[in-house]
Amino acid sequence: MNLNLYGHAGQWLMVDCGVTFERIDDQPQAGNRVEMPDPVFIANRSEALLGIVATHAHEDHIGAIPHLWQQFRCPIYTTPFTRQVLQRKLRQLGIDAPLVTVHPGETLELGPFRLRWLPITHSTPETNALMISTPVAKILHTADWKLDSAPVVGDAINPTLFQAAGQSRIDAIVCDSTNATHAGSSLSESELFEDLLATVRESEGRVVVACFASNIARLQTLGNVAHVAKRYLGVIGRSLHNMTACARAAGYLQDNFTVVDNADLGYLQPQEMLLLATGSQGEAGAALHRLAMDNHRDVNLAAGDHIIFSAKTIPGNEADVARLIAGFEARHIKVTHADNTARSLHASGHPYSDELALMYQWVKPRIAIPIHGEAHHMRCNAEIAGSNGVPVCLQGKNGDVFDIVNNRVHRSVVPVGRLWFDERHRRLEKV
Repeated sequence: MNLNLYGHAGQWLMVDCGVTFERIDDQPQAGNRVEMPDPVFIANRSEALLGIVATHAHEDHIGAIPHLWQQFRCPIYTTPFTRQVLQRKLRQLGIDAPLVTVHPGETLELGPFRLRWLPITHSTPETNALMISTPVAKILHTADWKLDSAPVVGDAINPTLFQAAGQSRIDAIVCDSTNATHAGSSLSESELFEDLLATVRESEGRVVVACFASNIARLQTLGNVAHVAKRYLGVIGRSLHNMTACARAAGYLQDNFTVVDNADLGYLQPQEMLLLATGSQGEAGAALHRLAMDNHRDVNLAAGDHIIFSAKTIPGNEADVARLIAGFEARHIKVTHADNTARSLHASGHPYSDELALMYQWVKPRIAIPIHGEAHHMRCNAEIAGSNGVPVCLQGKNGDVFDIVNNRVHRSVVPVGRLWFDERHRRLEKV
């Protein structure tokens, strides 16, 4: 989950406000609860908060906004696709928050802050880095990103934008560390089509592909696979239906992404079906879990069908995913997982070490502040920055405040914590 604050002259800007999903207890399939940052520091200064900028539409970046916005009551700045996703979430809670649409490449003056949206590639559309300028400092906040020259949906990253930024003296870069420990470069999203198609073509029965709902490029790739393999495309899982609706409303997904109504799936022959499903992390109640338990309302799998995981297993979810796979295999349903095959069935949305090195060479910041991932990911990111000419690296913890003025850095700490959303009573509680 993410919540970043930038302050100058007594005024503040929030960048992202997301959630995480934590296990309630250690019992198998007990389910998860929604947790988010406790924004006590900025909530006590809400009159000085000029706005929230959502860099992209992932839950760990926007999921807490509907739960916390009433503590801030400020404008929310988003690109069109992220607006579609966030607007649905706000409406579900009956919140009428002011959403301001900006477009990649735009510049906005907000109090003492000059913001420029720099389009960058990631695993969901319209992800943007932010150039945040004040009279005393210039900060590049990368958000989540990768270098992808052929991202399937949206434009490729433009190195010139970041090289030009590097010519204007960047005081600090706040940079994604998620895959800093991985050598080389991440796969392009466009490199997955052939292996996904080959895997589907080997299947004689129904094919179910589990993937992250917000990865619109992956959905489009799988739509292309279904079209070439001459299979009808189905979508099962609420978040997938919501995301495809948002993608269409924002102008994404091609004409060949034609989805069969769930009520009609039962009329198709097994070899005619390619289904996209939620639940790649073994989440209780998700579509894939219901398929494994053989209690899905619209689809019943049988021996000879094929489950393809077009997603990596997030650390901490290994046991849930293993139980899910065991459930399918006990019914003689074939399982192919991106983590356990030589084929390219998944591409990460985060930069590997060579991509990080390039970014530091382009931007030439005075200071690097690694974010995202665990401590060892951030340490590795700091080492990459240092070996690529960045003179100062600041490794912080939750609640750390770095005051960057006139070549000096002062570190202080503000109170932080976690809240969780009590679904039963519809209220926030402290963790």
